[in-house]
Amino acid sequence: MTLVRAVSGVVAGGVLALLCVVVGAAVIGSRRDFPGPGAESLSWHVVAAVVVVVAQVFADRRRGMSTVFGSVAVLVTAGVLLWTQWWG
Repeated sequence: MTLVRAVSGVVAGGVLALLCVVVGAAVIGSRRDFPGPGAESLSWHVVAAVVVVVAQVFADRRRGMSTVFGSVAVLVTAGVLLWTQWWG
């Protein structure tokens, strides 16, 4: 269970890093009149970041199968974010 929680923690950190990249690109784009990521992409990243943080905190504070469910929520959310916003 600890390995699953550790992997989902790293993935959650990655989602937060992606959020920072997208927000940074939006700020730089707006300051330089360059088309950066739109409001839809920003919204997806913010929602995904909130979901993964809540799910990871849930997984970290529980024991047993609850840990797995929280970790799976992190992994699925990150997968959906990557699939729809980065690879789609």
